[in-house]
Amino acid sequence: MATGEEETIFTSKIKYRGIFSFKDFYQFCYDWLTEESGWDIMETEYDEKLTGDTKNINIEWKFSKKVTDYFKFKGSVKFKILGLANIEIMQGGAKVKTNNGGIEVKIKSILQRDYQGKFDRSAYKKFLRGIYEKWVIPSRIEEFEGRLATISDTFLGQAKSFLDLEGRK
Repeated sequence: MATGEEETIFTSKIKYRGIFSFKDFYQFCYDWLTEESGWDIMETEYDEKLTGDTKNINIEWKFSKKVTDYFKFKGSVKFKILGLANIEIMQGGAKVKTNNGGIEVKIKSILQRDYQGKFDRSAYKKFLRGIYEKWVIPSRIEEFEGRLATISDTFLGQAKSFLDLEGRK
């Protein structure tokens, strides 16, 4: 399978400890990434361990999106949830079931060039790809790197805002 050139454009993480609905947060992140960014997401890991009344959960999503015939966005989002407990809180005079615990969300975003491997078929074509990328499309590469970094950073900001709002309820 052809892969072309890959470059990690963005890696970052957020951490939060407190009250939040894990189910709502999971759904929020999935919806945001699929609807706002248009990424195709596949859950490649879901590992849950019970420790007394709490859970530790590891989740990994792989994402990808073809941007052009030459460029593709791909990467991963990892969730690490520690000490997740079911709790009840009073909200508007009623008891509401939610969760308490710690969560870390990491994102790694990669810009893949020549993802179909059209320029990988010979040394001469690889040489041509080098010229193409250096002299013909450098501004396009910068544009896609910027777009991918902005989407990734915005996602983490939205996830953090969601958790901060949940904690204030």
